[in-house]
Amino acid sequence: MSRCGWCGAALGEGRRRVGRRALCAECGAWTTDPSPSERELEVAYAGWYRPAAGRFSGFGDRLLRRLRGSLAGRIDRFAPPGPILDVGAGDGALLEALHRRGRYAIGTDPRSRRPDVLDMDLAEVEGRWAAVVFWHSLEHLPDAGAALERAASVLEPRGALAIAMPNPASLQAAVFRERWFANDFPRHLVHVPARVLLARLRGLGLSVERVSYLRGGQVAFGWLHGLVDRLSGGRSLYDALRRPEARESPMSGAVRGAVLLGAVLLLPVAVACAAIEVACRRGGTVYVEARRV
Repeated sequence: MSRCGWCGAALGEGRRRVGRRALCAECGAWTTDPSPSERELEVAYAGWYRPAAGRFSGFGDRLLRRLRGSLAGRIDRFAPPGPILDVGAGDGALLEALHRRGRYAIGTDPRSRRPDVLDMDLAEVEGRWAAVVFWHSLEHLPDAGAALERAASVLEPRGALAIAMPNPASLQAAVFRERWFANDFPRHLVHVPARVLLARLRGLGLSVERVSYLRGGQVAFGWLHGLVDRLSGGRSLYDALRRPEARESPMSGAVRGAVLLGAVLLLPVAVACAAIEVACRRGGTVYVEARRV
């Protein structure tokens, strides 16, 4: 029987479904059901997903590193002195930014080749940590709730958690439903509404000190991707922004140009929609800072 990736409860036969997601009646989180096969995940995380040369065309990768630098500064100020663990470190952009600030930081990620990124499960990580970061990585874990509990348990006194993840209770998720950018099947295995995340953190005895529906990133982009998808007959803006070798599907130059032009024209609409949902505290992503007390 399938189980909730957030609380572990059995997903009964009468569970509510929306496409490939199943709702847990116990905790209110959604789980990708059925779970993707190993083969599906191999294809989903193949070399195209994060090539060595970078993912984005133009200045995209440079912008990404600048944003990670800003995040590193915030974590450095928020976390007490001590080591920092980045779960799902990917290409190591956040680690590099933390190192530049003089912080000792290592990451975990099964697909990284960096020496400061360990190929191991969070349950195997030892020691105490001043901060644990889940930057758009928690939703990739099959037992995300258990991983969050483990992270809370390895924090030093006054240690910090920083989490960013998609918010399936957002307005954009309601509008785009199964075609919402942040569903990201089959890579995203759990889909946790902001209120469910916050309840779990408080249930673990953590003090939630900041909740932002803007800082988690991808807010306006979620709208823009969805609008372009609808008006272009399913063309992916995300693929159009990526390097040719980093695209999930091939895209001709003419199609890419049309998709990018559509994105430019629709950008004011996307920004306005994002501003409305952030004001309603139903943003496409949620960013949370919590502390062990």
